[in-house]
Amino acid sequence: MLSKNKIKSFRSLEMKKNRDANDVFVAEGPKVVHDILSIHKELLSAIAATEEWFAQENKLTDDLTCEKITVSADELTKVSLLCHPQQVFAVFRKFKQITSDELPSLADKLTLVLDGVQDPGNLGTIIRIADWFGIEDIICSKETVDAYNPKVVQATMGSIARVRVSYMELEQLFDALPPTLPVYGTLLEGNNMYSEQLSHNGIIIMGNEGKGISPKIRQFIIKGLRIPNYPEGRDTADSLNVAVATAIICADFRRR
Repeated sequence: MLSKNKIKSFRSLEMKKNRDANDVFVAEGPKVVHDILSIHKELLSAIAATEEWFAQENKLTDDLTCEKITVSADELTKVSLLCHPQQVFAVFRKFKQITSDELPSLADKLTLVLDGVQDPGNLGTIIRIADWFGIEDIICSKETVDAYNPKVVQATMGSIARVRVSYMELEQLFDALPPTLPVYGTLLEGNNMYSEQLSHNGIIIMGNEGKGISPKIRQFIIKGLRIPNYPEGRDTADSLNVAVATAIICADFRRR
């Protein structure tokens, strides 16, 4: 059973300042919580779920040492941060971010860099896309929406457990990488991506939904890429959704 203080405590995690102060985030729903628990069980600090969910997940939850609370569906409604509460509400410790000493290791693989992506659904979808295409790290500018926003976590559908999302001043990232490392950026004035030679490693920069990649980050782009519309020259939408564009770009990099 949930006390009033516990309800207040859980609900407070909807706000970034409270998540940051406690170094935790909320995950909800059977699939999301199951996937995170399967990989990061030791990071769980509290879990409230229906008796049915605990029974279904007994192999994952039998040896948990965190606070476990069996609740009714009505009680879940009181703490849930979703429009449609599900069977389980879990509080996890945040995952570790990349350290400055680890930045040079990114040169050996493909990494996504997000410059000011603001929509939680877009960020969550991009994390899920990175997971699908085997991209282990996403580096975000400080202006990018918080990866632990409940809407972001939900949109990842558990992929947040498999993709490391880090935040930093992007200039710090580029200063730490070899100057010869391929840096790609999605630009409306870029070259047709299908006619360009793409590498197996490097940085792919995706920009803000409305403004694109900021001028201060554009200077680091070595090769601008454009996803062509069909047929080229036809009147069409001004641009693609950033998450859709990310999926198309990642698919082509992995196809080569």
